[in-house]
Amino acid sequence: MDICVVLPEECISRIISFTSPRDACRSSVVSPAFKSAADSDAVWETFLPSDYQQIISSSSSTTTTLVSLPKKDLYFYLCDSHLLVNNGTLSFSLNKENGKKCYMVGARRLSITWGDEPRYWTWTDQRLLPESRFAQVAELKYVWWFDVKGRLETKILSSKTNYVAYLVFKFANYRHGFEDRHIELSVYREGRESETRRTKKVVLDPPRNSLPRPYQLRGDGWMEIEMGEFFNEHGTDGVLVCSLFDFDGFSPKGGLIVEGIQLRPKNQ
Repeated sequence: MDICVVLPEECISRIISFTSPRDACRSSVVSPAFKSAADSDAVWETFLPSDYQQIISSSSSTTTTLVSLPKKDLYFYLCDSHLLVNNGTLSFSLNKENGKKCYMVGARRLSITWGDEPRYWTWTDQRLLPESRFAQVAELKYVWWFDVKGRLETKILSSKTNYVAYLVFKFANYRHGFEDRHIELSVYREGRESETRRTKKVVLDPPRNSLPRPYQLRGDGWMEIEMGEFFNEHGTDGVLVCSLFDFDGFSPKGGLIVEGIQLRPKNQ
């Protein structure tokens, strides 16, 4: 018996909404009736974050155009594009597999020791680095004390989700000091550092013949290195801190270009 004859489209849509985006796409090829149900706004609304309208409204993009899209089209737009929010200091997107929120904290939103001192750090315009999603990125020129922190309130992230934090960066044509220095990477909850801090040390720019490389090449022209992970239970744990730190009074460092720190769900 054809289930589409027994159940109205609204019921089929309701059933599909309890699955996943991947299952909904698979269901759409079963039959024309299933396609209509699986592609409906009722299904894809459930895969979008509950606060997606608020997120879109804080974006510099054309809000009216995005909100008017069919929900399935909006879902995949947010998966395949980055949406600049909070005055362009954060980048928002969705994980295509499960619709979980992904954020990147742009360099201008990072806490960078001596970041406003041109002799230590300079700010490069997007016109010179068009591959960046942000208006400006930070380039390290010369510093004795390397201290960069990104902060993000856990309430804006997806709950019951295991997140991984990544430094998104590249090197300038000339760089110095990162080929033999261990940089401390850590992720922790502000105010609960002793309980939650997880730390590791890596060499950002090891010799070319060193394997495995500590970083991965991204498809957007940047590199990323894993800083650490954390589990966001209910999103009520306050502020998450992602930190890079090194102090060496005898080895000035330079040539590192920082786009931001990204947080995205861990691949299962």
